[in-house]
Order: sequence, then structure tokens, then C-alpha cells
Amino acid sequence: MNPTQRALSRRNFLKTSAFFGTSALAAGNQALLPPVNAQTTSQTWFDKPMRWAQLVLVENDPGNYDPQFWLNYFKRTHSDAACLSAGGIVAYYPTKVPLHHRSAWMKDSDPFGELLEGCRKLNMYVLARTDPHAARQEVYDVHPDWIAVDAEGNKRRHWANPELWVTCALGPYNFDFMTEVHREIMKLYQVDGIFSNRWAGSGLCYCEHCQHNFRAASGMQLPKTTDPLDPGRKNYLVWRLQRLTELARLWDGEIRKINPQARYVPNGFPDLKVAGEMADILFIDHQARRGLTAPWSNGSRAKEYRATLGRKPIGGIFSVGLEEPYRWKDSVQSEAEVRIWVADGVAHGLRPWFAKFSGTLYDKRWLKIVENIYQWHYRAERYLRNEVPLARVGMVYSEQTREYYNASRPQARAGEHESGMYQALLEARVPFEKVHDRLLDAAHLDAFRLLILPNIAALSDQQCRQLKEYVQRGGSLLATFETSLYDEWGVPRKDFGLAELLGVSWKGKREGPMQNSYLGLNPDPATGKFHPVLAGLADATRIINGVWRLDVEPRGEFPAPVTLIPSYPDLPMEDVYPRVSHTNIRELYLREIGQSRIVYFPWDIDRTFWEVLNVDHGRLLRNAIEWATNEEKPVTVTGPGILDVSAWRQKESMTVHLVNLTNPMTMKGPFRELIPLVWQEVKLRLPEGKEVRQVKLLVSGQLPRTSEAGGMLAVSIPSILDHEVVAIDL
Repeated sequence: MNPTQRALSRRNFLKTSAFFGTSALAAGNQALLPPVNAQTTSQTWFDKPMRWAQLVLVENDPGNYDPQFWLNYFKRTHSDAACLSAGGIVAYYPTKVPLHHRSAWMKDSDPFGELLEGCRKLNMYVLARTDPHAARQEVYDVHPDWIAVDAEGNKRRHWANPELWVTCALGPYNFDFMTEVHREIMKLYQVDGIFSNRWAGSGLCYCEHCQHNFRAASGMQLPKTTDPLDPGRKNYLVWRLQRLTELARLWDGEIRKINPQARYVPNGFPDLKVAGEMADILFIDHQARRGLTAPWSNGSRAKEYRATLGRKPIGGIFSVGLEEPYRWKDSVQSEAEVRIWVADGVAHGLRPWFAKFSGTLYDKRWLKIVENIYQWHYRAERYLRNEVPLARVGMVYSEQTREYYNASRPQARAGEHESGMYQALLEARVPFEKVHDRLLDAAHLDAFRLLILPNIAALSDQQCRQLKEYVQRGGSLLATFETSLYDEWGVPRKDFGLAELLGVSWKGKREGPMQNSYLGLNPDPATGKFHPVLAGLADATRIINGVWRLDVEPRGEFPAPVTLIPSYPDLPMEDVYPRVSHTNIRELYLREIGQSRIVYFPWDIDRTFWEVLNVDHGRLLRNAIEWATNEEKPVTVTGPGILDVSAWRQKESMTVHLVNLTNPMTMKGPFRELIPLVWQEVKLRLPEGKEVRQVKLLVSGQLPRTSEAGGMLAVSIPSILDHEVVAIDL
């Protein structure tokens, strides 16, 4: 497609997407649809539960498992809310909805009702769990149109259980059948809400309903490509989000008609900004590590959700078993791995939710682990009801960059840029929050002194304006690689949307993957001193470069602390020497605008750091962050090891969470054992006009050695096993 055709396609697409109103995947701060019957959290029950339990029954559990055992366990763990299996693929209550399959082991019993009654006696809140993603043969026989269809026109058998059929999430199975199931559950049991697993579909569906509805909305056929620049694909993503939002609102509305205090709670939503506007409470289904998932990933998800939900309660679902692709659902992981995963979620504001599959116990080793975690959480609850994070650094994450930036190119893997920057911030022990790219207004940004954009490639003109306004108000900015080089739909620009702010223009050339390229480290020719961004690197004349870079041209004068040493042969060994030993091509652009400081790396330092974990790249990022922030940190933690640090304010206290990630299995789990860290020194700035009444360590139970001077509180921590919380009563 030539540039003219691409421009015409985009204009046609934008005309089509106007049918949906403001796209939730486009820039801006409007919701896709206005909230329905919005209530403040303080008027309802949502903020009350702190510890969640989930028991996912399998079909043969009724009559074979001991419900009283689980109720006793809920009591021992101080669980104050539960999610219990109710309906969908299997009904665990005496349903009267036609085609709603009752458990063959139920007989005349009511397993869901019995568990619900027991939880009510324990004063617990209860969500009824439904799962609408699959159906049995009797559904297919009566309503074959409810079944999902693949691109070749075949009805889809379930990938894990061929006796089942995959249902279409966007048609009458959900909109009609599951709506009636939800009404029945609410009328019979008056639960506090309904929580649905796998409600949003299992891939693109080509059934007759999807074809008709999409064509009516867009005038187009369903796409058969995943190319993010294809207009049909873009239209489909917008339409799918609109359809799922409509479905969530339908279910929520029907639930509220029966119990105004109840809610529909989707497990996952395709757009977090829309979810944040709709939901009063949400849960993150990120249950455990798999593959090369980092142990801080649980806390990272917490920050993403909090960026759109604010102070609304967010639960963190964790599994006691492995989450590898081989689906060992009855497995049990190591104690160390469970404790670290939960600790990192709690440190970043999640309320723990353990998930147990099957009421039958095959392995009891996890029971005491979770019991100990929950009992500690119960004792420390007052210090875990956070009001506001104290972080002064924000890292932008972008759903539209993830969706529309061309992920087929290796340098464009947005997740690797995010992960590399996250790892660098964590190693630097910088408390930070995440910021949603469509919430860049003053209300969401002005708490931060520094905003970091790790290759946030897809930005609209409006988003670029908001970032410029943030800098005009005194905020600092750090950006990498192709940030703002594409619009919100992933369409390339001729130059950066933030060119004026970054002080550079793109010359139209990318280089990479680069072999054997380096960065020259240069003192200021006038003073002979090195710039603060090179602190700790003064003895090195050069360090390794990244893998991909942009050729950019400065729009003004810049210092040149870091310059390019171009690639040269790496074989044969006799020829490994630089052909060009020095250039004036800057690989780091630093400028000051009023009170703001701007840092731009025209190469993939964050992505390369994630791939290679080079110490020099981590140090360079840390120095650049400190230079750009240009203020005293709210919290400083010194000592050996890798710690995930977060700091919070509560109504009458402050807390600093320290999660010990120092372990040979940090980057490839599971942890085998917990390895304690020794002496850590915490320095925390106290709120003006507040006095410290008491300082204690919530995990070890110790009263630490402390001192105060100049509005700073210093706390000495002798040892950290997995998690320590410094609690300061004010």
C-alpha cells in the first residue's frame, strides 16, 4: 500500500469508527460509553474485604468433597470475601434455565447455596463465579449459531476438551442465555456480585451473528489478518471493545435491578481505561510466574490497574499451583515462590485472592503457607489500607502502543522496552507508579516530578500536547527510541510528535540490529569533568551500545557526554578494531527547559537492558533518572541486594514495603528458598507538621533503631527474608 492509499484507508477507517463515538483505543480522556449509575466506593461494600478466597468446583465435587473443611479454612485465614462456582459451563445450583447444564453429581443438592450460606454465617461477602466460554452438545444441537466459528467457517471444538464447543462471546449466547443465568442467580441468592471467567471470547469469531453485527456497524467484512495497520483489523478492535462494553453494562444493569449494591465484575477487560471508568472493584488474574516472567510482574500489574482505577479496591488473584502452559491445575508450587509473588502484589496495593481449583485436596502443602500469609495480612490490615502512593516518578504504559505498534519488527516489542525500564527502576530502588497513556491530564500527572516514556511509540497529537503542557508546568521527561514517532493508530509520522520537546528530528533512517557497536563516554571539553549521567563510569572510555538506533538531528545545542562508535567487524579476531574511534553523533540528548529536564535516548537502551541486563546500561538509566528528577527522593534505601521498594500514606501512618528479590531464581522461577538480606538503611521524608509516635517492622515484629534529622526519618533494618514493612505511626 503506497502512502496515498494508506492515508485514504485511515481516513475511511476514522469515518467508520465514528459510528462508535470516542474510541477507547484512541487518545483522549472520554469513556467509550458514560458510566451507568455510578456510586462512590464509600457507599457500598467494595472497599471492605481485604482477603479473598476462591474455590473453583469441578463437576464431580458435589457429594465428594467436604464443604465444611473449606468454610473452616476461610475462617482460619480471616478471609472476608469469597468467589464461589455457580454457573455457566456447569450449574452448581438447581437451575431452571433451559440448556443450563446441572452438575451430574448434584442430585437434589445445592452445592453453591450451601457454601454461600456458610460464608454468610462467617460475615463474608460473596461473588458468584460464572464461566460462559464453552457449552455442551445439547446447546449445540438447539443453537448451533451460538458456537464460535473459525476463519475457515468451522464450528470450534474446545481446544482442551473436545466434548465441548467454544461459544461466541459477542452474540446471543452471552447477551441472551447468560443474561438469564445471571438473573436467576441474583434472584435466588442475592449475592454481592457476579464474577465471570473467560467472558470476553477465545479469539476472533466468524459466526453469523458476528459477521452481521460487524458489517452493520462498520460496513466491512470481518478481518482475516492481525496486521495492526489494516483498517479492517482496527475497525474490528474498536467494535469488539464496544460490544464487550455493551455486554458488561447489560449484565451489570440486570444485576443491579435485583440487588442495587451488587455488581458485575469481569475477569479482565480489553481496555483498562474503560474498565477503570466502569468498575467499582476489579481483580487481576495474573496468578503466578511462567517461563521468564519476573517476580516483580505481580506488582507491575497492580500499578497498571491502579493507574486507571485510582483508590478503588484491586484484588490480586494468585495460584497455589504452577501456571506453566502445560496446565498442571492440581499442582503446588514452592513456599518461597508463593510468598514472594503475594508479597510483591501486597507491596503495591493488591488485596490477596487465593484460587483453589477443585474442592478435593491432592496436596495439602499449600494450606499452611496461605494461612500464614493471610494471618499476617489480617494483623497488619490497618497499615495496608493505603490512601496514596508517595512515588514521584511515573512510567507511562500504552495499550494503544501494544496494540497498534508494528510488533512484527523485533525492535518494536513494546513489552521488552517496558520490562527493561521497570527492571532498571527496580534495581535503582526508585519508588514509581505507572501512568496510562490516555490519562495524561494534569490531575493524573502532576503528582510526578519525572515521567518516563519507554518507547511509547504510538501517541496522538492530543497526547503529545498534554506531555508538552506537563513540561510547561515544570515536569521532567525521559523518553527512549521511537517515542511519538507514530500516531495513536500506529501510522508512522515523518517526525516525532514530541520533536519540539525532545529537541531533535528524525532523519528517516533506522539502524539495526547493530553488531559490535559502542558508546563513547566523554568529559566536558571546557571543564574536563564528566556529566552526572556518567557517574560511576568515568574510568570507562566506552561501553556497549544497544541493538537498534534512530538517526536523529539536533535542533539546537546539546552537550555530548555519550556519542556513537559505529559497528566494526567482530571476526576474524585480527580485524576486531574500530574503523571510526570517535564521532560527534550524540546517543543521549539532555536539555533543560525552565524547571524541567528532558532526557532522550535515540536507541533501545531499555529493550537491550532487558535482553542483555548489562550493568552499564542499568547505571546509565539510573543516573539519567536521578538527573532528570532533580530532587530528593521521598524514600531512599541503601544496602546490598535487589529490593522492590514502595512507599505509601495511610490515614494515620506511612509505610515502606521492601520485597527481597535477591535470589538465583529471580529471572527464572520458581524460588527454591528465601535468602535473607542483611542491614538495610531506610530514609524517609516525613510530612510537614507531623510527628512520629512509633516505628515498627510489621513482618519481623521488631522495633528498629531510628533517628530523625531535618525532617528525615532514618530506620535501620537488620534483616529481610521475603518481605518487610516499615510502619510509621503519625
